[in-house]
Amino acid sequence: MREYRFWLVNVFAIAGQPFSGNPLCVFEDGRGLSSEMMQALALQFNLSETTFILPSGHATAGVRIFTPSFEMPFAGHPTLGTAYVVRALRDTGDSLSLEMKAGVIPVTAAENVFSLRANAPSFRAVGASDGELAAMLGLDDRDLAAGARWVDAGSEQLVVPLASADAVRRCRPHLALLEKHGAVNEARCLVYVFAETVNDEVTARFFFRKGTAVVEDPATGSACANLGGWYLASGATLPLAKTVHQGDAVGRSSLLSLRVERDRSIYVSGRVIELGRGAVHC
Repeated sequence: MREYRFWLVNVFAIAGQPFSGNPLCVFEDGRGLSSEMMQALALQFNLSETTFILPSGHATAGVRIFTPSFEMPFAGHPTLGTAYVVRALRDTGDSLSLEMKAGVIPVTAAENVFSLRANAPSFRAVGASDGELAAMLGLDDRDLAAGARWVDAGSEQLVVPLASADAVRRCRPHLALLEKHGAVNEARCLVYVFAETVNDEVTARFFFRKGTAVVEDPATGSACANLGGWYLASGATLPLAKTVHQGDAVGRSSLLSLRVERDRSIYVSGRVIELGRGAVHC
């Protein structure tokens, strides 16, 4: 039996609010843990994701990311939260990189606000009609805006623009329809909805299947990166910067910052707050 030390952090948190943002468990050293054990530990903590730091020959550190149900190739809040721990453990300074299944992700920091550069996005058309997407979300057809598409800037997701922040708040996804129209594969069914409000601000929610239910993520960095890809596919004027509000509906208010530069590079930023540390024995 070995001891495996972990950190608990909140990512995309709001300054002065320690229980804001999306919680993450980061294991300092995943060496010696099998994939099955990593998956079991992720289920034990039952957070959106749990990460494991590993050696890398191509980056500052390697990272594996697990939800309670499956491994992820990339996810935003695990990237930033893990970077916080790697910086502290290895005294890297404010520039580092993390190797994950989606590739090497560069990360920079300014104090405790971390920024990642996402992969160049790819896109594909949505097979469902607007009426089918509205029904999936528990909305009326008039609540949808134009331009729903699949976007992949590291983790493919269905991105659906809505006509108003009120429509975002009223979303009540139906599981069977999410499985029909929002399935990346058998394991992953999900949808990201958003609406622009004022002053370059965005209200967003992210829903996904967990077991036999639809649950909501407090803050989704990969979806924020995909939102940047959505703007690129929509021909938005560059550069652009957006502040994304997420998590209010689940009592975990979160702030995400999105930048898309003239060279089409996508950056997602957020504050990381450390809550505590501990160890498991297995």
